[in-house]
Amino acid sequence: MKKSVLIVLMLVLAVSMVFARAGQDSSGKTTVRLGLWPPDDRPDEIAMHRRFVSSYNQLYPNVELVPAHYFYALETVIPMAEAGRLPTIFEPWFTEPEKLISNGFVKDVTDEVRALGWENKMNPTVRDMMTRNGRIYGVPRDAYALGIHLNVDLFRKAGLVDANGVPQYPKTWEELARTAQTIKQKTGADGLCLLAKDNAGGWHFTNIAWGFGANFIVKQGGKWVAQVNSPEAIAALQYVKDLKWTYDVLTADPTNEDWGTGWQAIGTGRAAMYIGANDGVNMSTEVNGLPVRDLALIPVPAGPRGQFSLGGGTIYMFPSNATSEQVTAAMHYLEFMGKAPFTTPESQQSALAGITEDARSRNARGVPVINEFPSWIDPAYISAKEAAAGSFNNVDNRFFADYFATVSKPGNLRLEEGGEANITQDLYAELTKALQAVLTDRNANPQTLLNTAQQNVQRLLDQNQ
Repeated sequence: MKKSVLIVLMLVLAVSMVFARAGQDSSGKTTVRLGLWPPDDRPDEIAMHRRFVSSYNQLYPNVELVPAHYFYALETVIPMAEAGRLPTIFEPWFTEPEKLISNGFVKDVTDEVRALGWENKMNPTVRDMMTRNGRIYGVPRDAYALGIHLNVDLFRKAGLVDANGVPQYPKTWEELARTAQTIKQKTGADGLCLLAKDNAGGWHFTNIAWGFGANFIVKQGGKWVAQVNSPEAIAALQYVKDLKWTYDVLTADPTNEDWGTGWQAIGTGRAAMYIGANDGVNMSTEVNGLPVRDLALIPVPAGPRGQFSLGGGTIYMFPSNATSEQVTAAMHYLEFMGKAPFTTPESQQSALAGITEDARSRNARGVPVINEFPSWIDPAYISAKEAAAGSFNNVDNRFFADYFATVSKPGNLRLEEGGEANITQDLYAELTKALQAVLTDRNANPQTLLNTAQQNVQRLLDQNQ
């Protein structure tokens, strides 16, 4: 090969490497691989994203948006991150930032967030979940918080609505027991569907126990320590036992109730109350037949030591090898999707068209058109989104107002326990065993059961640290 040709090839290779490091192709375009792209079996969503891309490229012609669907999973994120193959933007859960940040897998995007003016437009509680040492590592996609779903028709039949037809719902766990008892006595329906079949039972139980003051896993002296058998946790388990044996307000066999049967219980009127989040309003209605105006969502009741909502959801994060240009370009795409405050009229127009179409579709399918969890608190953004969806409103907003007000309060939202120690599901499994015991055996001892769970959870923690 001639020396001049070799030199040219080397120059081409060098330029290509520079563009690659800068997140650009050889034409100078910034390349953004969209891990949030829908999978192939969702053609309607893909069509929607293609419309977003078309609108986006009219404003940002120098950005190449590449579909790169990625469903976040623990078993794939580490090898992909280590190989530098993560998409430019992807969607981990709220439980994941600690491990992704500590391992250096994701990028500090504080500067990009601040440049767009987004930092103070995020819900502070949600922002804190993505922040370490004052630096921000992601932006919120959507979130959920547990509350209590009500079958309003059963409350109405039990005489538990005010003069305006608004449910007179229980504010505390003690009130919930009495309310459930009244409903069962007056309607014959069970007061509460409580899960105790699988790990979802332990998941819900932690939210009950927090109100009694329980904390199941804490860090002491740099080590994870279990507190599963604390007096507060024992009191919460005794409360659940009383729901079964003292108040007699639960469905016939909670050990056969799972996430799906809970929604069926509310939708068909088999039970009046069920612990669930804002993202499940389609389950009792569209899936199980409850008229949308007979559904209410209320805050998790307060316990003797406070009122907390178990929260979770999904965030957008960016791999550590992404450039600032790629991150900013990806963030602008979120605007066009309606997932972030608008910075241009074009992004607002595109986003509101998508939001309107989504609300129309939900209304037509018999799904409640309710507000989203307040991941963003920018008034202009919230007002624009609510106005876009407003013409398709199909619920009584008073049935949801207190829920949204409560989950917006600082300190109310709490994440699942055990996430940083990687034993969340193991904790839930141990708690479900205790639930099953007290719900099937009148003589089961909550302290004995949680002593056993304590030993098992601590053993797992010791193995992982």
